[in-house]
Amino acid sequence: MDLLQLRYFQTVARYEHISRAAEELSVAQPSLSRTIARLEAELGSPLFDRQGRRIRLNQYGAMFLRHVDRALSELDDGRRALRDARDTGLGRVSVASETLLTITHVLGSYRAAQPRADVRLFQSNAEEMDRQLRAKEVDFCVASQPLIGTHLESIELAREEVLLAVPHGHWLDGRESVTVPEIADEPFVTTRPGHWQRALLDRLFASERLTPLLSCEGDEPGASQDMISAGLGIGLIPAISRRVGTESLVPVAWVHLNAPDCHRVLTLVWNRDAYLSEAALKFREFITSKPFMAHRLPDPRHGRVHHPS
Repeated sequence: MDLLQLRYFQTVARYEHISRAAEELSVAQPSLSRTIARLEAELGSPLFDRQGRRIRLNQYGAMFLRHVDRALSELDDGRRALRDARDTGLGRVSVASETLLTITHVLGSYRAAQPRADVRLFQSNAEEMDRQLRAKEVDFCVASQPLIGTHLESIELAREEVLLAVPHGHWLDGRESVTVPEIADEPFVTTRPGHWQRALLDRLFASERLTPLLSCEGDEPGASQDMISAGLGIGLIPAISRRVGTESLVPVAWVHLNAPDCHRVLTLVWNRDAYLSEAALKFREFITSKPFMAHRLPDPRHGRVHHPS
């Protein structure tokens, strides 16, 4: 058996679909099928149950996959360790976040503190984050939704209230607070399913046995405030947007939503079985060394973000 067979098997086991695995691996389906067949012959046991074109990982395949995952993971970590040892810098740290605005200033501060670190940033929803951590494509995720798995470790970075943003002149402009039933007929600017704003909106309305009315769905949470200001609807915005003075750039009115658990919890998540470069270890220490929000505080004189010393 060779590494190519093991990587092919790992991909087929993940998809349980030959054509999808072949597409990801950029190989022909017959070639992939023959490779899996040779591996099964060498092991002396079928790894998949086959029903026509459909395949399912069987008990022997699941058992073998656990060992293959560990073996390939160790080899990948060894490759990264050698690369980092050759580098004159600290190595690479890769971070995924649902919205880039959440992490931009933190990464900027870290890069200023560690200029030799190679920093990579990705925008991903919760489902993609889970896949990236499992595949070890990123070192950390700054998640606004729970990422659950026996292979994952996490640290809470911040917990903040989520406010209701409305256009100036809206009937809620000037209100201190509002309940979910009161806004049941209001059009909402929100994100597509998979993002934390949408998950929170659906949960808050479901608790009242209601369904939100949507006027706009997007993939960039940071654009919501602009659309709300333009009068396209109302929406849920984290309190940090108010504190950092973005209301001076994108004018909206802020209202407290009188609903339980109307907040966002930011967590730093990583795969406990993954290799972390020196740059990644220093980033984890940096981001957890002081309150997360302290990395980006508003300058009260100018309404701009500044980084405390």
